[in-house]
Amino acid sequence: MNLRILFIGGNGTISGASSELAVQRGYDLTLLNRGRSSRRAPIAGTRHLTGDAEDAASIAAAIGDETFDVVANFRSFSSEQVERDIALFEGRTRQYVYISSASAYQKPIGHLPITESTPLRNPFWQYSRDKIAGEELLVAAYRERGFPMTIVRPSHTYDRERVPLLGGWTAVDRMRRGKPVVVHGDGTSLWTVTHTRDFAVAFVGLLGNDRAVGEVFQITSDEVLTWNQIAETIATAAGAEFRPAHIASDAIARELPDLGPGLLGDKAHSVIFDNSKVKSLVPEFRPAIPYWRGAREMIAWHDADPSRRVVDTALDADFDRLVERYA
Repeated sequence: MNLRILFIGGNGTISGASSELAVQRGYDLTLLNRGRSSRRAPIAGTRHLTGDAEDAASIAAAIGDETFDVVANFRSFSSEQVERDIALFEGRTRQYVYISSASAYQKPIGHLPITESTPLRNPFWQYSRDKIAGEELLVAAYRERGFPMTIVRPSHTYDRERVPLLGGWTAVDRMRRGKPVVVHGDGTSLWTVTHTRDFAVAFVGLLGNDRAVGEVFQITSDEVLTWNQIAETIATAAGAEFRPAHIASDAIARELPDLGPGLLGDKAHSVIFDNSKVKSLVPEFRPAIPYWRGAREMIAWHDADPSRRVVDTALDADFDRLVERYA
């Protein structure tokens, strides 16, 4: 089946591997974005349109009167964007895929494992509340008019460029300098990180699948780690000693308000996901990249080019202050 697909976005952490896999499977893939991404080179085999995901007129002008079998928006962060997409693509696609977030699930978590039927409520993070609002609009459009939506909820997907620690590469640099690394809580809460290539297998497998229309799917790894294990695995890959500075999540959020919502509204809570629903439609989805291998890939990519090893000096100083005050 030669699907005609439009990805709004397509070059990011989550979407890049999905774009590459869609091309490998022979799909006719168009990427619509601003054309300013410095994260990766243009993906061979794709067509590119220039437009701004936050500007409905820009998207409409870019696609003209074209129709697609599938439209997937990786750059939708507000209910207003969802409303505009429904108006723009209704009658012009057989499947519209909305990238929501597993952070939308209730916080604190009521029970584990998390399934697609776990309630949605996040009083800590506006990002998550906006995703919930977008989902509600799509569900209403499907129920009332049959708008062919599919909702996907990823959770902390990473690639070789994105280090899944507080501070990103700055944390790795601290490890290599023998400094303590800030880990929220006591480091024993459970978490799941998913390699983007594993995510892509499930995501691309849902595209063009009529059974996915009207449904919600979470896509995560099956590997469950503590935050201490996540950080120590990176330290090992980087050839450094893991020296954790365990600091209460509330204290980190209070001292570093930019990190607070994502910490209190997501990472501070233990999560275990049940992926049986997506596996029932995409049986080839069997997460195959263990985190230890992904960590080595991250370190090797950063070490290959000094320009990639960017340290946030202000955040590094903030971490020093946190360690001095609380650890």
